[in-house]
Amino acid sequence: MRRSVLHDELESFARAESNRRAEVVRAADRFAAQETQPATSDVMWIPYGPAEEAHCVQIAADIGAAAAEYAAIRRGVGVMDSSQRGVIEIRGAHRIAFLQRMVTQDVSKLKVGEACESFWLNRKGRIEADMCLCEFSDCMRIDLDRFVAKDVAQQLQAFVFDEDVAIRDASDEYARLSLHGPAALRLLGEVGMDIDALSTQLHVASGAIAGQDVWCARRDQTGEVGVEIFCALAHVVALWRHLLEHASRGDIVARPVGWSAFNAARIEGGTPLFLVDFGKTNLPHESGVLARRVNFKKGCYLGQEVVARMESLGKPKQMLRALRVQGEAIPVSGAQIFAPSADGSGNFGDCVGAITSSTPAPMLGAVGVAFGMIKTAAAAAGANVVIAAEGELTSATIQETLSFLQESKA
Repeated sequence: MRRSVLHDELESFARAESNRRAEVVRAADRFAAQETQPATSDVMWIPYGPAEEAHCVQIAADIGAAAAEYAAIRRGVGVMDSSQRGVIEIRGAHRIAFLQRMVTQDVSKLKVGEACESFWLNRKGRIEADMCLCEFSDCMRIDLDRFVAKDVAQQLQAFVFDEDVAIRDASDEYARLSLHGPAALRLLGEVGMDIDALSTQLHVASGAIAGQDVWCARRDQTGEVGVEIFCALAHVVALWRHLLEHASRGDIVARPVGWSAFNAARIEGGTPLFLVDFGKTNLPHESGVLARRVNFKKGCYLGQEVVARMESLGKPKQMLRALRVQGEAIPVSGAQIFAPSADGSGNFGDCVGAITSSTPAPMLGAVGVAFGMIKTAAAAAGANVVIAAEGELTSATIQETLSFLQESKA
């Protein structure tokens, strides 16, 4: 498993937090504080990537305090090591015209400082990658899952003929930090970034932080402000330290956050993830994010015939839906979803889908919320289903939209 470049930084932070908590306990003169124990790391590391763990990357599930990490996302800014993300860099005068013939979104009018979300499909219309295309002055950087970046770069390169286009997987050259929270832009502004350029969704900016070049893309995924920061791999530790040290000297609530806190916030915010909630076997119409990724007025692209036929002739067999769970049990990924019994007996009928991701939702009083891939015939908004959760069967209601935050703020 490939170790995170920020491994030692996160371990050090966790030890410092352990020591700080121990000091608080001792200051309170609690009985349990009479016996001191060596401070140990509270970082929970998990593999992300292929089934073969040797090929995975290491990401932090939490850095010792998942609840505090989630609170930072909702009240301040969470700083996340996003080693699971990759980047394809495309240079050349014809890059936009070339991509216009490749991807599902209309990128023909994409200007410097703008970004858009799109799919890259295969000839059968299945999703090969979920992308965020970021146009900078000298190149386009495509944000996507690290473990599809190499293949996608090679697939795109195969379609280059005499265009002025150069494509490469730069995932091993760039590091990625993600800022999530209402104070994200304020923190960036205070360390020298042009936050006016990032004032709205899907915009990008170049600049320098602590003397190092960075590229930022605004992409809100948790219901709060979100900014992806690209930087040279050699500079990410210095950038990480500078952001957190600057916040600690002021009144910005900032802390490292792991996958658990981000996962809870992004599910609440209605953001499904490629290779988690939908994948390479799915069609765009099944993903739950069709409207944000596909333009039906643009010209031809790979897989367009399948997408257009699905749009004009019918519905997909299944689709990603959001579910609010009734009761205290939380279903896990892969849990089966059943139709309710036709006779109203409280039992269940046929299996109609499976949970793809789930979490207790702090914004809804810790009730269970989830995404699930459900047969279209059983996926109407407001319909009830039955889910296997924690060894029992519990009911859940299919939501109108993927986001749960509209309900929490109503």
